[in-house]
Amino acid sequence: MGIQQSEELFRRAQFSIPGGVNSPVRAFKSVGGTPLFIKSAKGAYLFDEDGNKYIDYINSWGPMILGHAQPQVIDALKEQVLHSLSFGAPTRLEVEMAELIKKMVPGLGLVRMVNSGTEACMSALRLARGYTGRNKLIKFEGCYHGHADSFLVSAGSGVATFNIQRVPGVTETVAKDTLVAPYNNLEVVEKLISDNKDQIAAILLEPVAGNMGCIPPKKGYLEGLRAICDREKILLIFDEVMTGFRLAPGGAQQLFGVEADLVTYGKVIGGGLPVGAYGGKKEIMEWIAPLGKVYQAGTLSGNPLAMRAGFTMLSILNAQPKIFESLEQKTALLEAGLCKAFRNVPVQINRVGSMISVHFSEKPVVDFASASACDIERFKKYFHHCLDNGVYLPPSAYETWFICEVLSEEDIAHTVAVAESFARTC
Repeated sequence: MGIQQSEELFRRAQFSIPGGVNSPVRAFKSVGGTPLFIKSAKGAYLFDEDGNKYIDYINSWGPMILGHAQPQVIDALKEQVLHSLSFGAPTRLEVEMAELIKKMVPGLGLVRMVNSGTEACMSALRLARGYTGRNKLIKFEGCYHGHADSFLVSAGSGVATFNIQRVPGVTETVAKDTLVAPYNNLEVVEKLISDNKDQIAAILLEPVAGNMGCIPPKKGYLEGLRAICDREKILLIFDEVMTGFRLAPGGAQQLFGVEADLVTYGKVIGGGLPVGAYGGKKEIMEWIAPLGKVYQAGTLSGNPLAMRAGFTMLSILNAQPKIFESLEQKTALLEAGLCKAFRNVPVQINRVGSMISVHFSEKPVVDFASASACDIERFKKYFHHCLDNGVYLPPSAYETWFICEVLSEEDIAHTVAVAESFARTC
């Protein structure tokens, strides 16, 4: 495949944009080579500036759950854009969107729209601190909650990709308020709480980790965290930016039967447009201004285009719950095919619903330490082998893949065949 246009655009970009990209993982530094510049996408496929076609396993990092350029979403946006792009004032769309989210998510009392997953997590943490009167946070190694200062301590995703252990600009004072435990480990959580009695405002985690590859919670892990939080009067915050409305209509809370005190959202709820949200129990959310004194605001929060796209997307998912069954079946088919393709290669394939990842390791991958111990060099080779054969994977071993509903069995068969041809070189 020729990528002359991408190479030229990347060369130009580096004179105007730091590193030539507007989000670090896009630079391909962890896998090497030139990042592809995408011109268009339709259904399950991406098309780069050179006209090459790829089966897409990123799907804009999750929101394209129904595929790219979904006709109903596109038609809704075409209609909405005629009414202008932004008002900075309340709209009917915001009300309808909040009502639909509450209908789909168990235990959600109130919800506030913001502009990104980072903003949602940052706001939820501020609310937790205001509500509890405590300052400290427990997060987990390898879980990424956006680039707010408090979350860049032992973060996964891009921070792990670039091996940045300490992020310049994050003060020691902020870092000291962030306590870190290994994912899937309740004992360390108990120790941190014992050492910081009555100082911890919240425990924040991805209920299914997606920023060190896909890592499921161990049986009883989420339930254990819920019990600890109830006992210690700590707020449990689920970061469902990835899992929300993807793993089930009500997200990970519904899938695992564990309710958080606060939940953050992004990705799917914008239908591909920039958006985020946080919500939770009514008595906690009432601490947010203008009802309470915990301040959070945003000029573009509840932007009408994002609300219209997100409402259309969620309405389809709510009306057609069998979509989640279809996603489960397709991803299970992919998992089975990859397991067979790599039967003679040391590999761990983790999956929850339509999130899946391939880890080149002999041992189970259950946390950041085990994810970091995988054969990253082999992943790099696998990534480029896939790219050369029309399969677009996340350009990092620390990212989950996302499956879209319009992915065909033929696409899956091709992806498995590419894995088989790679396995023969190992």
